[in-house]
Amino acid sequence: MEEVLACYVGRLAPSPTGALHLGNVRTFLIAYLRARSLGGKVIFRMEDLDHPRDKPGAAAEAREDLRWLGFDWDEYYVQSERKHIYREALAQLPVYPCVCTRRDVERAQSAPHEGDQLYYPGICRGRFASWAEAAKAAGPLRMPCWRFRVEEGTRVEFDDVFAGHYSQDVSVVLGDFPLARDEAGAGYTLAAVVDDLLMGVTEVVRGDDLLPATPAQILVARALKGSVPAYCHVPLVVGPDGRRLAKRHGDTRIGHYRASGVKPEEIIGFLASSCGWCPRGESVAIKELVENFRLDSIPHEPFSCSIQSSNILGG
Repeated sequence: MEEVLACYVGRLAPSPTGALHLGNVRTFLIAYLRARSLGGKVIFRMEDLDHPRDKPGAAAEAREDLRWLGFDWDEYYVQSERKHIYREALAQLPVYPCVCTRRDVERAQSAPHEGDQLYYPGICRGRFASWAEAAKAAGPLRMPCWRFRVEEGTRVEFDDVFAGHYSQDVSVVLGDFPLARDEAGAGYTLAAVVDDLLMGVTEVVRGDDLLPATPAQILVARALKGSVPAYCHVPLVVGPDGRRLAKRHGDTRIGHYRASGVKPEEIIGFLASSCGWCPRGESVAIKELVENFRLDSIPHEPFSCSIQSSNILGG
């Protein structure tokens, strides 16, 4: 048992596309306590490859906010500094360049789709001999993307630690899915998989909005002949309208609460109480929760959160 606990490796993987908010922190809190309660390692990885949406200063602010809240980590990485690694991994994969726009893909749908899960029928398969040729065809205003070739009948099944059994026929739901809009392969799907493999991540704890994207990531990991981590998808924080927490619900930024005089223990206590680890209104430090952590006490429905400061303070 001690050997199993010692080898657990989890990760915190924020993206600098915006300020850290209550929804992010609740998921990070679960991931952090899961690792520490098992005597494991925590890796911090800044996923800063979504260049058009990255906000100046957001990466540093996220680190500061997490430190202020009481998080710590054993290793630290920045994805934008690792592009050469993703290029090497890309060369091992069954990929091809594609110039189709989202509108092109939407027009090719033979059935309705939900959210961002668009099926791609392989329109650009065999069309271009190289990325440079595809880039020329795409024109100066947009970039091609790399797509992973999915063979017919490719089904992925796995048992999620929290969400339970999940099955998806990737060839029917996604088809040839996109990996990156970067010649070096520096995009979210490829980079996240490569880093999880190289960093020895044994379990990925994240929001359940990413559950449908997991089979594609498992296919990439298998193609790289890596040890696929376990997955643990937990419910999101939503506003009173049931939609994912966002600006429309008010200011839920950690920076806003810091400036308002809210103490980190009050925020941690508020979020911990939503997971069943302490009574509502109790102030608690992260490290005090390690012994109280239980995955099975977390409700399976989304946490509906009113964002008034008085609610965090227990009022």
